[in-house]
Amino acid sequence: MNIVRVALDLPLPRLFDYLAPDSDESDIGRRVTVPFGKASRTGVIIEVATASEHPDAKLKAVTEILRDMPALPAEWLALCEFCARYYQTPLGEVTSFALPPMLRRGKLPRMKRPKETDVLPASAPASGPLLPQLMAAQQAAVEAIAGIAGFHTLLLHGVTGSGKTEVYLRAIDAVLARGGQALMLVPEIALTPQLEGRVAARFPGAHIVCANSGMADAARARGFIEALTGRAQIVLGTRLAVFMPLPRLQLIIVDEEHDASFKQQEGLRYSARDVAVWRAHQLNIPIVLGSATPSLETFHHASTGRYQMLELPERAVAEAMPVVRIIDTRREKLQEGLCAALLAGLQQRLDRGEQSLVFLNRRGYAPVLACPPCGWISRCQRCAANLVLHLADQRLRCHHCGFEARVPRACPDCGNVDLLPFGRGTQRLETMLVERFPEARVLRIDRDSASTPKKWQALLATIHAGEADILVGTQMLAKGHDFPLLTLVGAVGADAALFAADFRAPERLFAQLMQVGGRSGRADLPGEVLIQTEYPDHPLYQALVEHDYVRFARTQLDERRIAGFPPFSFQAMLRAEARTMEQSLAFLAAARSAAEALADGVTLYDPVPMRLQRLMTLERGQLLVESLSRPALQAFLTKWMEQLYALKMSGGLRWHLDVDPLEF
Repeated sequence: MNIVRVALDLPLPRLFDYLAPDSDESDIGRRVTVPFGKASRTGVIIEVATASEHPDAKLKAVTEILRDMPALPAEWLALCEFCARYYQTPLGEVTSFALPPMLRRGKLPRMKRPKETDVLPASAPASGPLLPQLMAAQQAAVEAIAGIAGFHTLLLHGVTGSGKTEVYLRAIDAVLARGGQALMLVPEIALTPQLEGRVAARFPGAHIVCANSGMADAARARGFIEALTGRAQIVLGTRLAVFMPLPRLQLIIVDEEHDASFKQQEGLRYSARDVAVWRAHQLNIPIVLGSATPSLETFHHASTGRYQMLELPERAVAEAMPVVRIIDTRREKLQEGLCAALLAGLQQRLDRGEQSLVFLNRRGYAPVLACPPCGWISRCQRCAANLVLHLADQRLRCHHCGFEARVPRACPDCGNVDLLPFGRGTQRLETMLVERFPEARVLRIDRDSASTPKKWQALLATIHAGEADILVGTQMLAKGHDFPLLTLVGAVGADAALFAADFRAPERLFAQLMQVGGRSGRADLPGEVLIQTEYPDHPLYQALVEHDYVRFARTQLDERRIAGFPPFSFQAMLRAEARTMEQSLAFLAAARSAAEALADGVTLYDPVPMRLQRLMTLERGQLLVESLSRPALQAFLTKWMEQLYALKMSGGLRWHLDVDPLEF
């Protein structure tokens, strides 16, 4: 009697045995419907065996082995097994996460009938007839990638506007000419439509599939199957696209590899960039990591020879990088948060018919509404955070849990009607700029104004059509966009990140400012960047003035080496949340006690409350573990997880482990 071992989406680190008389080895990787308790679940067959450690009489029979699509290949299963091992997550949760929702429910989408023109012959040139002229550095990068045989990680470090995408397209061209498949990851859903348009224009006959969480279930499932069957030649997507099954995969590209969006922050807490590197190693193919501001981990690997560095030091279209000026705001009176130089610059661009961008990475009208006489402030009832004032629709909103309430007409505590907004967000800046420049067309770009893909595309179309003069935006506009008329960027409110508790905050700030500044002067018009700060002599800002990422990165790496922070150590964070902080910290203390006998070569820190200690009414704590050796940390975590699953928990307590955490 054959037995199938099934991975089910359950928080248990084990497989489940079922009787399957008609199964054989060819069913490994197929979806299967099985009874579980009083319900039915869909899982993935991981093994087929002839015996079980459980008596046959206690085993239930499978309901159905779903043979309506090809079995998931061994390479895909190995990828899921790696993620389960490294990120200490049950294999069933990993396989379920990696499948599109429709397929994990045991359903199948209606497939489109392929056309003869959908697939290019392997010998046909993939690119169109008119290709841009490559600069010398671009040509060298293309040749370096083409000359790679087998696994190799390349860092394409190019300044903003240096033509990294053109290098990617040339590399994909070579892959398609060999009959292979290419996978390209981008950090955000907002970047996929314009990238798809550019790739489709370059490869008009290729079959291109997009994969991101914003797609309809049927479209995601259809793209997954097209990739699995080899019909898709190019897959473009966000972090979840790293799990697309591709039988002829020959190249992986990770654009903006430094972006924190590649790290999943719930469920399977994986880094798509790191998983992509492992997948390239597994398949013995090259992977290209591209960025103007590489993560310090990636830059360190390139500096020490583990990765190969490819440099694009000049812009491909513009003659020069934008001029960066640091404005010392201690010496002048600001007008609604903007300095005189920035206001003058905005007027100059209006007079010349050019576009400007005022960058403030804080949406809403003001971070808090307050009553000065009694001290009341708008706090979230469910989180240890303030409610943000959104004046346009008269709402107070929590940007952490989504709770919202109407703006009160008077103070709830003392009845004072003169409530005041403190600080500023993009809505307040927009209001001020409309009043200051009544002749200007001011356009706000943030999650509120671009809440759907359709609205986002409409906003981009407005900018490209030259129908907006002043843009007010968050980090949504910081990367991946070319606006030929944009010649001025003003950065407001950046200083807070200089002194944040998170050791990665300076790295993120530098990347953010360099990326947003890079939107300026990308065509034949010169660009200018104005950064307002109370700390004009800070080394971070001085490196920005010189466009000197390397100096900044080496300084940061020296500091991290002294402090023992990544990439010179390896970390994992155990987090717990419960109704009270006492419950959370008690569980973490018990977890620490269980770990002490296992902690060979691993440092255990004390349990502490998280920085945002209350979220969605739950009190949250964390426990950091650290090691100078990745294998030592992984060996410890594997043993520790067995202890954690055995710990008794109080009612309502939840916990998870985050390997290589980015948030503290």
